[in-house]
Amino acid sequence: MAEKPKSLKWNFFMNAVLTASSLLFPLVSFPYVSRVLGPEGMGKVSFASSLVSYFAIFAQLGIPTYGIRVCAALRDRKTELTRTVQELTLLNLIMSAAAYGALFALVWAVPKLRAERELYFIMSLTILFNAIGMEWLYKALEQYAYIAARSIFFKVVSLGAVFALVHRPEDVLIYGAVSLIALSGSSVLNLLNARRFVGLRPVGDYHLGRHLGPVGVFFAMSCATTLYTQLDTVMLGFLQTDREVGYYHAAVKIKSILVSVVTSLGVVLLPRAAYYIQQGRRDQFEQMAAKALRFVWLAAPPLALYFILFARESILFLSGGAYAAAVLPMQIILPVLVLVGLTNVMGLQMLVPLGREKAVLRSELAGAAVNLAANFLLIPGLSSVGAALGTLLAETVVWAIQRRALRDQLASVRLPLARLAGALGAGCLASIWVKALDLPPFFALALSAGLFFGSYSLVHLAAREPLALELLALLRRKTRLPGK
Repeated sequence: MAEKPKSLKWNFFMNAVLTASSLLFPLVSFPYVSRVLGPEGMGKVSFASSLVSYFAIFAQLGIPTYGIRVCAALRDRKTELTRTVQELTLLNLIMSAAAYGALFALVWAVPKLRAERELYFIMSLTILFNAIGMEWLYKALEQYAYIAARSIFFKVVSLGAVFALVHRPEDVLIYGAVSLIALSGSSVLNLLNARRFVGLRPVGDYHLGRHLGPVGVFFAMSCATTLYTQLDTVMLGFLQTDREVGYYHAAVKIKSILVSVVTSLGVVLLPRAAYYIQQGRRDQFEQMAAKALRFVWLAAPPLALYFILFARESILFLSGGAYAAAVLPMQIILPVLVLVGLTNVMGLQMLVPLGREKAVLRSELAGAAVNLAANFLLIPGLSSVGAALGTLLAETVVWAIQRRALRDQLASVRLPLARLAGALGAGCLASIWVKALDLPPFFALALSAGLFFGSYSLVHLAAREPLALELLALLRRKTRLPGK
C-alpha cells in the first residue's frame, strides 16, 4: 500500500524550504565564483550548460512531466507502478545513449566546441544522472520532505567544494565538475532509495510502446520549452563572445532564482492535480488551480518590480563591477517572472492534467519561433540586451496562447488588481529613497528589501487577503516551538 500523501500545505512548506535553499546557496556561491572566473569563464560554463541541455532534453524524452502524471495516477498500485517506472527508466537510458552519440559528434565537428571538449564531457554527465535519478517518481509520490533534505545536503557539499577547489580564472573545468556534485549525489541517492516505493528487480512484460504516444507530446513540449529558454544563451555564444554570454548569465541567474520562488507552489500541484482528474474530483482541481493563480499573482509582480528597481545593486552584490553591463538585460527580462509564473500554472497545472498537452505544445512552439526570429534580428546589434528582449517576447506569446486556450476555465477567476497596484505602490514609496543613500550593495539590498516587501505584505494583511493570511498562519504553525 502506498504511503498516504501529505497535505498540500505540508508539501508547499517543504518545497518552500527547498526554494529558500535554492535562493541562499547561490547568494553565497555565485558572488565568489563570478568574481573568480570573470565574465569570460562564466560565459564558457553557461554556454556549455545551455548547449548540453538540448541533448539532455532529447534523452529525457518528455519523461520528467509525463512520469509525474502517470506515476501519480498509479501510486496506489505498486506492481503497475514498478513496471511503469522501469519502462520509463529503460526508455530514458536508450535515449541517453543516442544523445551522447549526437553530442560527441557535434563537439568533434565544430572547432569552437572541440577546443573546450573536456568541459563538454564534464557537463554532459547531467544526461546520465538525469536518467538514473528518477526525480519524477519522487515528485509523483509527493516526497517533498525527502527531496528538500537530500537537495540541501548535496548543495552544502557542492558549496564547500566550490570554495575549496575554485581559486583561479583557469578553474573553469573544476567549477563545471563541482556544479554537478549536487545533481550526481542526488541521482545516486534517488536510485538507492527507490526500493522504498518500487521493486528494483525486473518485472518483465514490458510494453515500451504504450508510452511513446503520450511521451512524444511531452517530448515536443520539452524541446520547445528548452529551445526558447536556452536559445538566447546558445545563439549569444555563437553570434557574440563568451564575455557577452557571461554578462547575460549574470542577469539570467538572478531571474532563474526568482522563477523558482514564483513556481514553488505549482511544483507541488501537478501530481495532486493529475490525481484529482483521474479520480473525477473536478471541483477540487479547479479550486486548487485558482489558488495557484492567486499565489503567482501575489508573488511574481513584487519580485519583478523590486529587482527592476534595484537591478544595479543586485548585479554589483552578486557578480561585481565587472558585470555592470548585465543591469539593463536583467531589467528587461524580469517581467518574465509574471509570465512564467502564470504559464506554469495554466500549462503544467491545468492544461496537462486535463489532457490538453497539445495546447501547451502549440504555445511553446509559437514561443520558440518568436524567440528564434527575435534573436536573429536583435542579438547581432544589441548583444545580451537583444537576447533579453527575445526571451520577453517569446514568453508573452506563450502566455497569450495559453490564456486563450483556458478562457472558459479562467472566466470565473478574480484577481485583486486594485489591491495589488496599491501594495506595489506602497513598496516603491517605502524603498526607492534608499538608492539616494549610495550604500554598499549588500546594505542597500537588505534595507530596501525589508522596506519594500514589508510594506507590500502589510497592505495585503491589512486588507485581509485570504492567501496571505493562510500563508502567515502556516508559517506560524511550522515555526512554533514545541510545547507552545
